[in-house]
Amino acid sequence: MKRIYCILTSLLVLTCGTRSGNNTVKDGRLQQKPEVNSVEIITLQRTDFQRQLLSNGKLAAVARADLFFTTGGSIQSVNVRNGQRVRRGEVLARVSRPDLELTLESARTALKKTEMDLYDYLVGQGYQARDTLSVPGEILEVAKMRSGYAVALSALHRARYDLGGTVLRAPFNGRVADIVLHRYDQAGSTPFCTLVNDASFNVDFTVMESEYSFLSIGLPVKVTPFADRSRVYQGRISTINPVVDRNGQISVRASVKGDEKLLDGMNVRVTVEQMLPGQLVVPRSAVVIRDNLDVLFTYTDDGKAHWTYVNIICSNGESHVVEANSDRGATLSEGDRVIVSGNLNLADGSDVVLK
Repeated sequence: MKRIYCILTSLLVLTCGTRSGNNTVKDGRLQQKPEVNSVEIITLQRTDFQRQLLSNGKLAAVARADLFFTTGGSIQSVNVRNGQRVRRGEVLARVSRPDLELTLESARTALKKTEMDLYDYLVGQGYQARDTLSVPGEILEVAKMRSGYAVALSALHRARYDLGGTVLRAPFNGRVADIVLHRYDQAGSTPFCTLVNDASFNVDFTVMESEYSFLSIGLPVKVTPFADRSRVYQGRISTINPVVDRNGQISVRASVKGDEKLLDGMNVRVTVEQMLPGQLVVPRSAVVIRDNLDVLFTYTDDGKAHWTYVNIICSNGESHVVEANSDRGATLSEGDRVIVSGNLNLADGSDVVLK
């Protein structure tokens, strides 16, 4: 019996000094100890802030054209393939039109005959044969009309033009795309291919009406293809359409230099950047929601967290530019110590300790 009594007495002594988390058991009663949050702080300073505006856009080659044969016929040869680079004037394909070759030869022959008639007329007017430089302009024009030379020369130009339409040439440097006609196909109203100059691109994107004041011609942009987010291209805003559409958006265009990795029609992420000097900048983690408003907590010398209402002026991927919400009587100034972690469960006046 005495042994049992000793065991119970020992257990009672141990129970009186037991702690449970932040609570203490004393004299058989649970004593609650105030919770202390561990936080990290930064000293608020004015610094330059890289403001960012994000949007999605689409690439469009600065020069892009569907190429047609101007003369119909059966395609005789195709000299290019999709993706091939060509230079201005390079032959892409040819159409077989022997009838146009014969027409050109006939036009040359007819011109030579009328040329002889022209010289005969000039000799009859007292001028030397083949010496058209000494003939007055008005008389020479009459001679060309009477001899039929002017009509024959026009016919020759027309024959050359028609035959030239059987050869398709590149109008500028670029890459061949969308070849839809092949050898022995009939050339007509269908384009043979598309030529894309990918040396530079336009990037078309939209922004909200509220962001219009942020934009200006020449503002730098970063362009990141969705297909390869590791690649970033530098560009600048080239045009801003001065119209707000029915969705409250404004169309913007930027120009960016191209390379082999960029394609016409490619979807990209556009980041517009602007440097704002002398701003109060805090990490995004510093701002939390209380009473459906943005607040941050400042640290005081007595180890308390002070609740401060703020307005977010602008943001980027990492930080906010903030100012005190004067409508709530808040104040915020350079040198304040702002809590940037451990603030999710804080209330005004919470006890905190620094990590």
